[in-house]
Amino acid sequence: MGRSQETFGKKEVRSRNEKKRKEKEQKRAKKKSEGKKSSFDDMIAYVDEFGKITSTPPDPNKKTVVDAESIELKITKNNPETADNLIQKGVVTFLNEARGFGFIRDLKTQKSIFVHFNSLLEPVSENDIVTFEIGKGIRGPSAMKVKIFRE
Repeated sequence: MGRSQETFGKKEVRSRNEKKRKEKEQKRAKKKSEGKKSSFDDMIAYVDEFGKITSTPPDPNKKTVVDAESIELKITKNNPETADNLIQKGVVTFLNEARGFGFIRDLKTQKSIFVHFNSLLEPVSENDIVTFEIGKGIRGPSAMKVKIFRE
């Protein structure tokens, strides 16, 4: 009784599904008749020394032994001696007090670095020589902890 109510679309879907099922059964029967059995060795993939996926196992003669104790698994803390290298000097080339930002030209690299007024430790003006640290800003490197350079 259910099939008398079927629409054309439902009949198409049912016939398509039956066709797929029959094709799948034929493929399965074909594999069985060929006698080709897939083994685990056929499914293994290897990665060579260059990171490429290959089907051949690696050459045991090229194997290198790594001493497990030589691998460092800890994070080293920065030494206080290297903290001085993080502080850089530069010249304030542009300040927009209304919008709250400016730019500093690094004296070593001559690169222009963005600075926001929240990063200023004391008031600065254009052409002042300042010390600063470079940190990660929203759109790239940004000057942090900016203060006037005093000798």
